[in-house]
Parts: sequence; C-alpha cells; structure tokens
Amino acid sequence: MATRSPAKPPTPRLERDGLSGAFEVMADLPVAALYEQAIRHEEGVISSCGPLVTRTVPHTGRSPNDKFVVSEPSSVDHVWWGPVNRPISEEQFAGLERRLIEHLRGRRVHVRHGFVGADPAHRRSLRVVTEYAWHSLFARHLFIRPTFEELERFEPDFTVYDIPSFTAIPEVDGTRGETVIALHLGRRLLLIGGTAYAGEMKKGIFTVMNYLLPGEGVLPMHCAANVGPAGDVALFFGLSGTGKTSLSTVPVRTLVGDDEHGWGPNGVFNFEGGCYAKLIRLSPTAEPEIWNTTRRFGTIAENVAYDEQTRRIDLDSEAITENTRGAYPLDFLSNVSSTGRAGDPKHVLFLAADAFGVLPPVSRLSTEQALYHFLSGYTAKLAGTEVGVTEPKATFSACFGAPFMPRHPGVYAEMLAQRLEATGAQAWLINTGWTGGPYGVGERISIPHTRAMVQAIFDGAFDGAEFERDPVFGVEVPRACPNVPPQLLRPRDTWDDPVAYDAQARRLARMFAANFETLADQASERVKAGGPLAGGDE
Repeated sequence: MATRSPAKPPTPRLERDGLSGAFEVMADLPVAALYEQAIRHEEGVISSCGPLVTRTVPHTGRSPNDKFVVSEPSSVDHVWWGPVNRPISEEQFAGLERRLIEHLRGRRVHVRHGFVGADPAHRRSLRVVTEYAWHSLFARHLFIRPTFEELERFEPDFTVYDIPSFTAIPEVDGTRGETVIALHLGRRLLLIGGTAYAGEMKKGIFTVMNYLLPGEGVLPMHCAANVGPAGDVALFFGLSGTGKTSLSTVPVRTLVGDDEHGWGPNGVFNFEGGCYAKLIRLSPTAEPEIWNTTRRFGTIAENVAYDEQTRRIDLDSEAITENTRGAYPLDFLSNVSSTGRAGDPKHVLFLAADAFGVLPPVSRLSTEQALYHFLSGYTAKLAGTEVGVTEPKATFSACFGAPFMPRHPGVYAEMLAQRLEATGAQAWLINTGWTGGPYGVGERISIPHTRAMVQAIFDGAFDGAEFERDPVFGVEVPRACPNVPPQLLRPRDTWDDPVAYDAQARRLARMFAANFETLADQASERVKAGGPLAGGDE
C-alpha cells in the first residue's frame, strides 16, 4: 500500500561526524535543489538538454597511487599489502582526519545518506559528506536511496568525506603528494582530498565491500549483471572501458546493475543505485539506452565538452579527457530490476579489450581456464581511466579489479571456483578490443558484432556447435556464429601477415605467464594449466 510522503525528509543526527564547525549543513537535498546549489557556487553548468556538466581537472580519472589503507589491528592480517594497498599508520590517518575536520570549519557541506548492497542481509548504510553539491548528487545516484522511514532511524555503518579543497602534506602524512584517498577499515571511515574526481567515492566504498563480504560468504565482483526473459542471469566482468555497461544495458534483458555486485547464498545482488558510464563517442544507435540518459535532467556529465554559447554537449570530444563520464540513477533506463537482485548466473563473461589484436572475440572456457583468466584480469587500460594513461596499454588486473581488492586475489578466486562448480555456470572470454592487427593498425571490434556473439551465448546457439582449440591460448573457439563473419572468429585470419600474428600471440602468451608468476602461490596446478599453451615458445 502506498504511503503519503512527508513534505521534507528527516535529517538524521550529524553530531558524531564532527560537522558542528560547518556554518551550513545541507542534508539529502533533492535533485533540483542540488542543481541550484551547484550553479550558485559555480560548480558546473546546465547543458541545453538537461544534464549538469562538471569538471574535475586536473584529476580526470582515479588516482590509484594516492590510495592508502590504515595498518590497524582489526584488518592488518587480512589485507593484501603491496602496490595496490599501501599502508599508512593510525597516527598519520588521525592527523589527516583532524586537519580535515578543522578544514571544514566555517564551510558549507552537503550530507547524503544511502545504502550499498541491494540484499538486506548484506547491505551497509553510508553517510557521505561532500564539499560540492554535485558530489552529493553523484552519491544520490550511485548509492541506494533510503526511504523517508529509513532516514528517520538512519545510523551509518560507514562515513565518507570527499573534500577536494583539502590537501595532504606529504612529509607529514606519508603521501606521494597533496592528493589522498585514505581508508580506515576499523574506524569505518574514508577520507578523500585533493581530487574532485567523483569515482573515488564509488570505488572507495566498493573496496570496503570487497573487504567485508567474503567474511559473510559473499563473492564481491567487479561486473555487470542482467537477466533474460527466461530468468537466465549473466555476469559481465571487466575493467573500465571494456564494455560492461554497453553489453549489459540492452532492452531485451533486465539490467540488475552495470558495475558492482555480490554473489551469495541468495544469488546475485547489485551494490549500487545507479550507473557511472563512459560517454566518449557514445552512439545513439549502438547504445541508445545510455545515450538517452545524456538528454535527461538529473544526469551528471563529468568532463564532457560543451559549446559555451549553446550549452550543447559534444560526446565525441576528448578535449578534456577520453574518460568522460555520465552518472545517473538506474531508473533512467527502461528495463531495470526493481529489486537489484537475481538468481545464480547461467553464464559468466570475462571482457578483455585486447590491444594486441590476437585474442579470439568469443571463446568458451573450462573451469580451470576461467579461474586463470579471472586471476589474470587481462585487458587494455584505456586512455584517461587513470591519471597518466594517455593511450591504450596492456595490463593485468587480478579479478578484473585489483585496485579495489583489499584481500589477496586467491580469496576471491577460490570463492568463484566454488560457485562455478556448485551452479554449473559456463564461463566465456569476450575480446572487445582489436582485430586485424594491434591498436594503431587494426580496428576495434564493432559493438553490433560483439552483441551478436553475446546473444548467441544466451540463445544457446553454441550448444552442440563445433569448436576448435586456439593453438596458443588453448581456449575453445566456435567455428560459426549467427550474424558474425566467420573470419572474425579466428583473429589470425583477419591479419594481413599471419606470421606477424603468430609472433604477437606468443608475445601476449608470455606476458600472461610472466604475470601469473606473481599469483602462482595462490593457484593450484590445475588452475595454472588453464593458461596459454605456448607461453614459452619463440
């Protein structure tokens, strides 16, 4: 039964977060009010078609080298310390927190409350304190919004401070520079300073869930998820720019979410309440659902170029960055799960944008191969996604999301193995990268062709079909696929020089083998055997 909403949402108690020094605290403002605040304080402009256009220069991507985790008793023995999770001391964190709270004195701040995790058994409550109104709007979209009744009794499990004007002192705080993303798992506190890139909030909380959920028997995943008309669930793993959002957001299947999920005893569930999609060169014909969000009031168009006179946005321009982003709530899409939950997956797809142009565009994996590729997490890191990356670069990111994994990748791989074996889900490797040669020579595999291959998987077109084993990578490649040229399925046939292809394929295989040596201590001999067959050949 519908209930009458109060005229104004209640404001939860804020004393515990040290906000008493701020001269104005605005909590849980609606979209229109946040637009007004953003315009009034010159945080952005309203485009001609509705979105709020914002800038985060010079930080137009995440700053993974400026992320730190506090070394403290409750978590020190469970964190995968190293280049991904760099330690700082409790004393250094306390100094950062103290100066940040003092920095807020006499300033205007926005507070947003929300949840992460659509499954009530595993969700966490969040309080997000931001300097910018548009950051509060971002948090409204990306996290799950509480009802008025939930706000009345809201108590946060975790608190985030995102204050771009606050900067670290390297010689005092142990940071590289003035930018800092500092996570205290014991205190349940995330501090972000020196960067306006909104994705730091999203991925910081994703890191928190990646730490907490394995202890609850839930596998946290950097993946999209959707459901077919017959109830068949599919997962799409991949790093930014590999096609998670584009391939999962299709009208014929119900979207559960486009980026972060958990797979637990009750099936799959979304962590988020919205999407943070790449917008560069977005096509109204190939990606109509996402494109339509760029014509909606409420969408944030982050670092998108626009005409100063007409305020028309230009999705094809990379004048500011290749990593242009759109943040919008899930209900801006036409076919979205109302619960953010689904059953166990039938298919698990690993997306790799192969810059070498040698991986097959679609291939079937054994369980051992699935775990090998999950632990490897190969793709091309696309331009602009992180600071300093200006062109595609081959990279390996364990679990397709190493920067957000506070535990050792072997923990997540073991959980995936258990679920694949328990459910019988079939794993596939999808190359959304280049064909006919490497980046700069070949061309990007078209979205319609990739979609045709993914649809063939869902339609069962490969069930009982004829496959051939790739001589280098060992994966099974279908000989035919509806609506896809046969030669595209065999990348060697798309190269003008097959000998050059062979050399390039062996080169990538050796890269796989070298990378896996860093993870081999956590992998069984069976999983190691799931790698390329010709990794050491010349």
